[in-house]
Amino acid sequence: MTGKGYVHGYTPREGERLVDQAATLAEILHQDTTYPAGSTVLEAGCGVGAQTGILAGNSPEARFVSVDLSGESLRAARRGVSARGATNVTFLRSDIFRLPFRDESFDHVFLCFVLEHLRDPEGALSCLRRVLKRGGSITAIEGDHGSAFFHPDSAVARRAIRCLVDLQAGEGGNALIGRRLYPVLRASGFRDVSVSPRTVYADSGRPGLVEGFTKNTFTAMVEGVRERALGAGMMSRDEWDRGIRDLYRTAEGDGTFVYTFFKGTARK
Repeated sequence: MTGKGYVHGYTPREGERLVDQAATLAEILHQDTTYPAGSTVLEAGCGVGAQTGILAGNSPEARFVSVDLSGESLRAARRGVSARGATNVTFLRSDIFRLPFRDESFDHVFLCFVLEHLRDPEGALSCLRRVLKRGGSITAIEGDHGSAFFHPDSAVARRAIRCLVDLQAGEGGNALIGRRLYPVLRASGFRDVSVSPRTVYADSGRPGLVEGFTKNTFTAMVEGVRERALGAGMMSRDEWDRGIRDLYRTAEGDGTFVYTFFKGTARK
């Protein structure tokens, strides 16, 4: 990555959050992502392998090469994928901007929650386009924190979310990139670009999403930047704690939470 760092950190708890998030969102994000037998797929920025195991399981006869800059994350990814029994994944430590592959090496490219952390997402996509075969596909999935809304509404909760957005911007990333996915793919030279919204709606009638997304994915993600937000004077301690309480309040019986991801596909 080309920012100063990964805004959420590399703690074991963050790794758990990523795995929980992937499992919760698997059907919403990945039910229409499969690859043919014998095809080669580059997964860029695989992190702890939260998405890798799902991809490999959905396309057991495809071959995946999953790359990331963090050696620690790759070790976690290997353990997780091995525990799932997947044998069709090779892991490699590599920078997206300096991929050690020949031109047109892969049939498909996949990346999820990667572009939001990069200073130059168009440049990263151009590097990925280089190693994609002519006619091959790319799939990119990103969130957009500006799409979050909830009941009961809370101005202080929205301020806490904004702290995360601003901290990520300070690292060179863009937590609002979902809304830009179409023009970013187009600007990087891809054709046949198509972007579809994938909306998560959680209420007490959907307890799995309340637990897995509202609490363990989104609120936990915001809560994770607490010390940095307070240290930067972005909110007072009392305001921050009220904001987080209000986010958890949306997970109660009369609460609702909505968030939209964006899934883009295109061809070289």
